[in-house]
Amino acid sequence: MKIEDYLASLPQSIISGQDVQLPDNAFREIFRFAQLNKDDVFYHLGCGNGKGIIIAFEECGVKKVVGIDSDKEKISLAKKLLEGKKISNGVLHCEDILESDISDATVILFWFSDQNIIEKMVPKFSNLKQGCKIITIWGPLPGVLPDKVDFPYILNVVPFKKASSLQEQILAVFGTDCIDFVVAWEFAERYTRAIGSPDAGNDRFLTILQSLVIWINAKNLGVACGHEIPVPIKNYISLLRTYFNIDVEYLLNEDQV
Repeated sequence: MKIEDYLASLPQSIISGQDVQLPDNAFREIFRFAQLNKDDVFYHLGCGNGKGIIIAFEECGVKKVVGIDSDKEKISLAKKLLEGKKISNGVLHCEDILESDISDATVILFWFSDQNIIEKMVPKFSNLKQGCKIITIWGPLPGVLPDKVDFPYILNVVPFKKASSLQEQILAVFGTDCIDFVVAWEFAERYTRAIGSPDAGNDRFLTILQSLVIWINAKNLGVACGHEIPVPIKNYISLLRTYFNIDVEYLLNEDQV
């Protein structure tokens, strides 16, 4: 099956990120990366059960924490968590982030995979106060050059720096002149480690998928190193086809196969 068919067979709440909860240590890494501190007003868009805003308050001492999620059950759980911790300067909203007032934010964590939502949020982010930090995971904001990267964490600061091309943006995210298999694997592994739970049993499978996606995208955009398909890429394409019945080779431009 094509990789799109494989992904379509998985629960959509997982694919969309709706039911993916970041590990506590990932939040700590993100907050160190963003240099979150007592002067910040921190917003977590898609806050889930509220663990992120608890850590932001307790360990970073932020001035105010705000969690927004459209899932009533998750917001209810987050409210119980805040009440149990006796956090008085924490606010939770059950609403669509596209309609939310985020104007007082100084740091925002925004991890969404829905491209429609992402594109609609960019103008909203652009109008925030100067110096506001937007943190994304894995993918940068469309058309924007990152101000700081510790992959898979990407930080953009208002006002945004526009990328002249997708190629420029990708190379800025990866911090290299071209992307080879080693870079693709290293960055895929970073992502898997960041979002995976300690007892996850499918980390290597996810890393293989992600590294193939990174390298194939780079090849199609003309920013891969060299003209030949690396042997490890060929081997992993074959492995997925043989043992998992997943086809990714069709993603390559026809003249590269």
